[in-house]
Amino acid sequence: MKKLMFLFLLLVTTTAFAQDKLFIYMDLKQTNDLKAYGIAYYALQHGIEVDWLLNYRGGSFMMDYNDVLANECRIRGVAFDELSAAQASQIYATVQDVDNNMDVVRLEKAPKIAVYIPPNYKPWDDAVTLALNYAQIPYTQIWDEDVLDGKIYKYDWLHLHHEDFTGQYGKFYAAYGNAPWYIEEQATYEKEAHRLGFKKVSDEKKAVAVAIKNYVGHGGFLFAMCSATETLDIALAAQHTDICDVMFDGDPPDPDAQQKLDYSQCLAFQNFKLVMNPYQYAFSDINDPSNDMVQFRDPSTDYFTLFQFSAKYDPVPTMLTQDQVNVIHNFMGQTTSFKRSLIKPNVIILAQKEGTDEVKYIHGDYGKGTWTFLGGHDPEAYEHLVGDPPTDLSLHKNSPGYRLILNNILFPAAERKPQKT
Repeated sequence: MKKLMFLFLLLVTTTAFAQDKLFIYMDLKQTNDLKAYGIAYYALQHGIEVDWLLNYRGGSFMMDYNDVLANECRIRGVAFDELSAAQASQIYATVQDVDNNMDVVRLEKAPKIAVYIPPNYKPWDDAVTLALNYAQIPYTQIWDEDVLDGKIYKYDWLHLHHEDFTGQYGKFYAAYGNAPWYIEEQATYEKEAHRLGFKKVSDEKKAVAVAIKNYVGHGGFLFAMCSATETLDIALAAQHTDICDVMFDGDPPDPDAQQKLDYSQCLAFQNFKLVMNPYQYAFSDINDPSNDMVQFRDPSTDYFTLFQFSAKYDPVPTMLTQDQVNVIHNFMGQTTSFKRSLIKPNVIILAQKEGTDEVKYIHGDYGKGTWTFLGGHDPEAYEHLVGDPPTDLSLHKNSPGYRLILNNILFPAAERKPQKT
């Protein structure tokens, strides 16, 4: 009986892996980590399922071999191996061994991606659009009307970057209030708010923030970086009070705004204090370190560490932290990282600066969906300033910081589209 059972299992295993496999390793031997994600997405687009081998050689990809895929890897400069069925079977056995902190996640469909981008879109570049363009992953640009009309439900994944959902135009008034780009941005935002039936930009942005939260609740995947992380939660907490000064919305803020914040509406943060001074380049005390302390940091010693999770029991945070290294050079932003004491207790911390209260990367569930926040503006620009040129990712093909972004893009690949009810 035992012999028959052994032969049966051997037959099943042999049948399952009878075809040769295309194996894209993601450790330090990979020639182009970022474009490797594009190959995985390309395969999904063409109906080829992809196995994500969590914690195996940096989070490698395995898929059925064909000459078209192999040629696409060569064109894009992505290193790979062609494996026999027996070789692939050995790797799967290693990954699924109960004694190894590894697992296999099957990616079944290419997620539809939306990126929230204002039409003027300057003077900032966006690390996610840079990553998507470089990896050759398609996306759709959306803005406020698309969000409020429910068009975001067409997409599995939504990205927010250097956006201010509080209606204070990034708190750039003191430094750039007379700059042409700032004046143009304010005029564009005010025109759009009035067209959509809102008296003030701050009211419109609050409505957008609520709509985004509802999208997550109905099964959407949200990824945000830099100031979008902090200001989204501030806008949610301030739905019923005015926190904007006269130069932003034409009237003074509510003097009791701080006391009227409703932290229960927030996705990630609680008990934070607003920075009400309109001339101060900060929104709240969530940001850690504060912007006025960045100048005292030493870039050469500034790193954050990815946490390690159980691949078999915690596959989601494991997917989000796949990388070829676990210590990554830090990078600044208007919101660089998050003060640990202000993060809600049910939030999963994915990375932080060791020995400090600075949390860099967090994840959580809301309703049927999930959200992930990554502090900082550009993983390959330590201090990205207004007007700086976009990062050339061809010079950073194996960027571990940009890999965190691309992990999030593949994360929904096995999940269903959010449904509006």
